[in-house]
Amino acid sequence: MKDFGMLHVYTGTGKGKTSAALGLAMRAVGHGAKVVMICFMKGDPTYGEAQAFRFLPGFTILQMGRDSFVNFRNPDPIDVQMAKEAWEEGKRILSEQKTDVLILDEINLAMAKQLIDTDEVVDFLHAHRKNTEVVCTGREAPQELIDEADLVTDMQEVRHYFTEKNITIRDGIDH
Repeated sequence: MKDFGMLHVYTGTGKGKTSAALGLAMRAVGHGAKVVMICFMKGDPTYGEAQAFRFLPGFTILQMGRDSFVNFRNPDPIDVQMAKEAWEEGKRILSEQKTDVLILDEINLAMAKQLIDTDEVVDFLHAHRKNTEVVCTGREAPQELIDEADLVTDMQEVRHYFTEKNITIRDGIDH
């Protein structure tokens, strides 16, 4: 695709980082782009995006995490292994120029919690993104990634119904 190759970072405490990346994916697919989304630490097949991708030609989603939350204070070795495997798949796709847009969903948190090496990710993205638009999502984006990025959006929570109204996760909106 013409003029692709920018690095986007969607971070912050507010809701909507993955949703923003999915909106970008929808727009790109609408213009004929190929999109691959690698989900770090999100293996639940009932996520809406995991179910919807099959209806969008040109959009592939790879869930490369367990169907459970990661304990960041004491991560299970399988979570570390799966995060590293997800990153290796991202590197392969980027190196082989297999897609126009590569979304690395929750990679920011995987770096922040040291499941994968931040310097390696930033260096690799700097050297290899070429004509691929790369979107990194997740809380706690490392400063090194922010410094490398062409676009950074910091989503800040002002109010959330989880805490304000004690409403739990709703399929189709939050999941």
